[in-house]
Amino acid sequence: MNVLHVSTPVTWRGGEQQVAYLASALVQLGESCTVICPENSMLSERLNGSGVQVRHFTKRGLFFNSLAKQISSTAKTGRFDILHAHDSHAHTAVVMAAAFFGLEIPVIVSRRVDFPVSKTLFSKWKYNHSSIRRIICVSDAIREITASTIATKDKLVVVHDGIDLQRYTKVLPVDLRKELCLAADTKLIGNFSALADHKDYPTFIATAAAVIKEFPKIHFVIAGTGPLENDIRNQILAANLNANIHLLGFRNDVPAIMNSLDVFLMTSKTEGLGSILLEAFAAGVPVVTTAAGGIPELVEQGVNGWLAPVGDFQALKEGLILLLNDQALRTKCTVNAMQKVQGFSVMHTAEKTRAIYRTSLVD
Repeated sequence: MNVLHVSTPVTWRGGEQQVAYLASALVQLGESCTVICPENSMLSERLNGSGVQVRHFTKRGLFFNSLAKQISSTAKTGRFDILHAHDSHAHTAVVMAAAFFGLEIPVIVSRRVDFPVSKTLFSKWKYNHSSIRRIICVSDAIREITASTIATKDKLVVVHDGIDLQRYTKVLPVDLRKELCLAADTKLIGNFSALADHKDYPTFIATAAAVIKEFPKIHFVIAGTGPLENDIRNQILAANLNANIHLLGFRNDVPAIMNSLDVFLMTSKTEGLGSILLEAFAAGVPVVTTAAGGIPELVEQGVNGWLAPVGDFQALKEGLILLLNDQALRTKCTVNAMQKVQGFSVMHTAEKTRAIYRTSLVD
């Protein structure tokens, strides 16, 4: 098969990592893949040397119209079999390509976000356009949330995210304690996610404050960038926690630094799946997280991690302290998590996605 992927973000977050994983894995499986993405995007950079072909577009006036026209032209001249839109803007451009520029190949849309589709006429038209053969939801929770807008429910399928498990067998660990000039026995709790609203860092900070009040030698780290970076920094300063909460900025060595954590803490209020938790699983780091979106499809309370209600910093604090103090529970959770993550490899994701492509070709 010859597959054309469309991704519109310039930045690098979980969705873009999944595009890179999927396209690269499909190439390893013998398929041909081309990705259309913005020039100077992180995705374009990360695909260098992957065997995936890359085409660029520039974001400027009449963005959707120009991108739709480019998609249609590229798809026709490249003789692609499948077109896969990986985000909302890509979805819009692809449907416009089909509606206004004569694009006739089957379209696959990925849905990753933990909120309902807009009820506007445009959104209903976009999600129910005849060019769309399947909508791949990243979790069962997202499929349920999306279903109310979709006229043909059979178009909704679930393929969970996967990760590159080999990254955790070959990694050379980086000691964050040494980097931060902390004592070797310092307990370290962290989150490596975008500094965005849905990650709910105010609850992360509130949880940290509650823990530090009782255990002042515990430290927290946050790795990532995003639109709320200054707000989060100011909240940390306002709470007088800057000595114990460390902002690391963007890191491209997550597998290397994940091993430094005693517990991975994620406080999201919405989450498609929470694939960064799979990274913690693979690194053998116990997780404490909110039960947002598709997260309960990964984390089972007291079995391979700890779940708390969204926004409940006291419950998050209790889970953290329990996992830090109860070695038997830590071992149980990490062993079970390591077993769980074996079913979430990027190759599994690619194989399931390829099967959906093939089904879509014969519909």
